[in-house]
Amino acid sequence: MSAWDIKPQGVQGQLQLTGTRAGELEKALTAVIAHLSEAAQAAGTAVPGSAAETPLQGPTASGKPLTQRATGPVGGALSEYLQERQKDLTAIGERIQAAVLGAAKATNEYVEGDLASAKAAQDAARAVRLDLLKDLGGKK
Repeated sequence: MSAWDIKPQGVQGQLQLTGTRAGELEKALTAVIAHLSEAAQAAGTAVPGSAAETPLQGPTASGKPLTQRATGPVGGALSEYLQERQKDLTAIGERIQAAVLGAAKATNEYVEGDLASAKAAQDAARAVRLDLLKDLGGKK
């Protein structure tokens, strides 16, 4: 561990770049989800005309009747695809967050000379332990 040679300004620059790229990734994923949702709605159903919409029972806040559109096989498949990918997309976000938090905390501990805490932050980031990273407070 004593062989570490970290340049804090370089780490800060990389963390800023990573934050920017993570924001771009979030926007792209949001757009993908919106486009898949639009595609599912536009795909149509196997149900003819007015049977494609079912009025829902009960009062509504707006006073207007609500309807639920039937989902066709393509829309159902797209919905199922998104549900299955949700855990992967969540894992990507958690890994990015762990990497950024771990690098920042490990670098801060390195600067303060606490190599054991720096290693703990690095290990928590590697294991994607966001709970530990958030609890590893810097010395004040």
